[in-house]
Amino acid sequence: MANHQISLTVNGRPYQNEVESRLLLVHYLRDVLNLTGTHIGCDTTQCGACTIHLNGDAVKSCTIFAVQADGAQLTTVEGLADGDKLAPVQEGFWEEHGLQCGYCTPGMLMNASAFLAENPNPTEAEIRHALHGNLCRCTGYEHIVNAIQYAAKKTRGEPVSSSSV
Repeated sequence: MANHQISLTVNGRPYQNEVESRLLLVHYLRDVLNLTGTHIGCDTTQCGACTIHLNGDAVKSCTIFAVQADGAQLTTVEGLADGDKLAPVQEGFWEEHGLQCGYCTPGMLMNASAFLAENPNPTEAEIRHALHGNLCRCTGYEHIVNAIQYAAKKTRGEPVSSSSV
C-alpha cells in the first residue's frame, strides 16, 4: 500500500501525518489523533455513530479515506464545546436526557449541530427527518428530538426550559 502525506485541521488544530491510502478517516481520528469520541458502529454508513463535520458538512467518517480529507477542516465531538462551555446541542442532550448508553450520542450531536446550522428553526418532523441517518438502539428518539428542539431555541437566543419530567 502506498503512503500519502496529508495535512488537515481538526478542531482548530493543524495536523500533518503520513497515512496509508486505505486508512479510513474514522480510524485516522481514533487511532492516529486519539480522538476517540468518534465511534465506529457499522462501517457501512448505516448507524451514524462516526458522524463528524468535514468543511462544515455532517459526514460519516467510516466511508471516507483519510487521504480524501487532505486540506480539509474537520470538527469532531471533542471540538463542539468551547472549553468548559457546552455547545447548545450538548446542553440540550444533557437537559433533555437525550442519551442512554451514549454510543450513538457523538454522531447525533454532530448531525444535529450541522442540521441546526442550516435550519435554526426546525419543526419536529424536520428534526426527525434529519436524524434518519443516525440510529439509537436504546431510546425512542423522543428525548433526542426534545434535545434538538432545546438546542434550536438556545441557538436562536430564546428562553429554554427542560421539557423532561
